[in-house]
Amino acid sequence: MDQCPRCQSPLEELSLGEAATVTCSRCGYADVPVEHERVGEEVESWRDALNRFYEG
Repeated sequence: MDQCPRCQSPLEELSLGEAATVTCSRCGYADVPVEHERVGEEVESWRDALNRFYEG
């Protein structure tokens, strides 16, 4: 991969020990795998929040 998949600028290879990745200094692209699935807490309803408030 010689060019950035986002902006087609030249990529720079970075390495530390045995780990290596490529990055683009123009747009910030980094060839690092990420998880894009949101994992969050269940949202509390207003009714449950008010009941908890008045009970406590």
